[in-house]
Amino acid sequence: MAVQAVQQIRRMRGGAQGHLMLGADGKLWVVKFQNNPQHVRVLANEMLATRLAAAAGLTVPETAVVEVSGWLIENTPELEVDLGRAKVRCVAGLQFGARYVGGLMPGQVVDYLPEEQLGEIRNLEEFAGMLALDKWTGNVNGRQAVFVRKARERRYRACFIDQGYCFHAGEWRFENAPLRGIYPRNLVYAHVAGWGSFEPWLTRLETLDEALVWGAAEEIPPEWYGGDLCELEALVEKLLVRRGRIRELIEGFGRSDREPFPKWVGMGKRMVI
Repeated sequence: MAVQAVQQIRRMRGGAQGHLMLGADGKLWVVKFQNNPQHVRVLANEMLATRLAAAAGLTVPETAVVEVSGWLIENTPELEVDLGRAKVRCVAGLQFGARYVGGLMPGQVVDYLPEEQLGEIRNLEEFAGMLALDKWTGNVNGRQAVFVRKARERRYRACFIDQGYCFHAGEWRFENAPLRGIYPRNLVYAHVAGWGSFEPWLTRLETLDEALVWGAAEEIPPEWYGGDLCELEALVEKLLVRRGRIRELIEGFGRSDREPFPKWVGMGKRMVI
């Protein structure tokens, strides 16, 4: 069952031009529309990749299909898409929703932390697990995260958001570039000392039940991928085969000029002969 959107609260930052909306369930959802400027398939990507990350135990938002009515769009001037030379109304129908992380009070949710605080976040080790997910799904965007804390808490926790550019956004192909799908600051990988630093998430991804992966894909509304079931099935089949390459792809990043794993003995740059 889709969550019914009842109110638009504000536009969110980002290329997909999502909106923070209140659902009839009383929850706040970050909603991305089918006619967003990136591609309709980013909605499918968000749903599939986020649910796979959650199955591996990574910290990601709850996801849902959110239905936005034509009446709400007609009566909310802010529900429009800026295409540069023109603005068009958001389309009605089934959209992707990610549960809004944290509260609305200033300081509870931030998208940047200084080095000292970043190094002290509660789940810093999860960046390694998310790297494995991003390499598996071929994320071609930089890894994005927001940092959340409750009132009176000093330390933040990372929540990994924005999986729209997994599977190469609207192209549904895999590009194995070492520096794609990674967080821009090496500090989050500095603790990695070997394959054990990627556990338990790496093994969970490599051994995910195929039925779980297929089940996550089947829940994607056909409108989000043009109704071409053959293309969706081909994507899932490639994804399942690709599980056997996750370690190879992580090594590619580890041996890159970024030198992200200083504690990993033997993970140096490859010699060029």
